[in-house]
Amino acid sequence: MVEGDRGARELVFEVRALGRLGGPVSVAYETVAGTAAEGEDFVGVSGRLSFDEDAKSRSVSVRVRGDSVDETDELLALTLSGAGGATVADAEGVGTIADDDGAPLRGARVAAAGDIACDPESGSFADGRGEGLECRQHATSDLLVEGRYDVVLALGDIQYEDGGLDEFRASYDPSWGRVQAVTRPVPGNHDYRTRGAAGYFAYFGVAAGDPGRGYYSFDLAGWHLVALNSNCDEVGGCAADSPQERWLRRDLAASRARCTLAYWHHPRYSSGTSGSDSTYAAFWRALHEAGAEVVLAGHDHHYERFAPQDASEALDLASGLRGFVVGTGGKQPRGLSWTRPNSEVRETTSLGVLELTLGAGAYEWRFRSAVGRFSDRGSASCH
Repeated sequence: MVEGDRGARELVFEVRALGRLGGPVSVAYETVAGTAAEGEDFVGVSGRLSFDEDAKSRSVSVRVRGDSVDETDELLALTLSGAGGATVADAEGVGTIADDDGAPLRGARVAAAGDIACDPESGSFADGRGEGLECRQHATSDLLVEGRYDVVLALGDIQYEDGGLDEFRASYDPSWGRVQAVTRPVPGNHDYRTRGAAGYFAYFGVAAGDPGRGYYSFDLAGWHLVALNSNCDEVGGCAADSPQERWLRRDLAASRARCTLAYWHHPRYSSGTSGSDSTYAAFWRALHEAGAEVVLAGHDHHYERFAPQDASEALDLASGLRGFVVGTGGKQPRGLSWTRPNSEVRETTSLGVLELTLGAGAYEWRFRSAVGRFSDRGSASCH
């Protein structure tokens, strides 16, 4: 919700009982302060909700106090516990108090998405312009050209179906290749269907890093960006004490940037058909311990935003990593499996890119649709 300049507004959480109820159901609720301060930014509440077959949805309203202070967006949570007659499937809902004071954040402008270019032999290819919700890489690339971004992050599965160099030249290059000069990619599993991801590394050259590793880092406008290779079997693993994880910890220790963003292909957390993958817990843990802010991934073909969390899927509003799944680069959307804890926003019918503004000690995000009408935006401070 938007904060407002004065008075109070209601931030409303919906709590739902799912499935057929065998009898009365109840659950306790309580607000928990995150970056929003109880008493100053909102009035804390607690109580108990009751449900039956005639009333399976209840609302909890939290009074938010408006002000005219220029600040970043603030977070609070509503937690559920002590259920009677049922079990709690999702114990935490996160509320964002969106600041509406002050000028827009100034900083480097970045666009990101994965799962991009169709195989040119696909029946829906149509010279990269696609049809319906398939093969729409040219439409998403129009956003990149229009946006004049400082950097474009290609989040893997960049060229279907097997990442061959000929396919890159016929499909990716006429679309997203228009911004190749500012693109910093990571490889996906489809890119490795050509042995050693040879087509991927040949196409991107030095921008893709050492072909034997496929991971690297760089600095941008006071931020540190870390590109990791989630195709673990190709690079000696992703677990704790693997060559890549040791490199990651050294890289983070050497950085003097206040703010850090990491990106790779397979998501640690996702509500999509591939789902969350603990293979990447060591990456998340190292980044969390280093105080990083944001992790981007693709692989699942939808858009999803998570509240800040740690490597064990625990909500951590103070120092957790905010994760985004952005598998919306053009190939085609897919549905969801089941909603993971701490998932704030999910979208399965739009294709587009995540736009980030990386500023001094803060960042803003906005999802821009090329196909569909979905949007999502917000901001937060660095740790």
